[in-house]
Amino acid sequence: MHVPPSARPLSEDECELVELARRTIDENTDGASGIHTMGAAVRADSRAFTGVNLYHFTGGPCAELVAIGSARAQGARQLECIVAVGSDGRGVTGPCGRDRQVFADYYPEMRVIVPTPDGLRSVLAAELLPLFQRWTPDAGTAPFNSER
Repeated sequence: MHVPPSARPLSEDECELVELARRTIDENTDGASGIHTMGAAVRADSRAFTGVNLYHFTGGPCAELVAIGSARAQGARQLECIVAVGSDGRGVTGPCGRDRQVFADYYPEMRVIVPTPDGLRSVLAAELLPLFQRWTPDAGTAPFNSER
């Protein structure tokens, strides 16, 4: 398992975010076979926002994207940190590939809490996709930048 260079132990605020995501899914779970199996929490503009996934065979939205949408809908712009927690005691789960790409494109400096061999760590979103090429609505896919 590759652990990004920016990996660091969790701060107190990040620990609180994990707990908020856990409570969010515990209060909204439908069990492992239900439609809500993941909870997420994002810190933005020094406030916390939550979301749950909508599990569906067509690939419904992940909890992380729901939490980001909730934050943006309530006026938050500076996303600082995000985490997802599985229902039924599964704990913190790393983001899927689609979420990693969204994070890298829109919030590359946001911290993401992930499980590692050394326990939970917070890493930069941009480092979750080695060799990624950032996409923006205005410029499309940027040329590869070996420095980032």
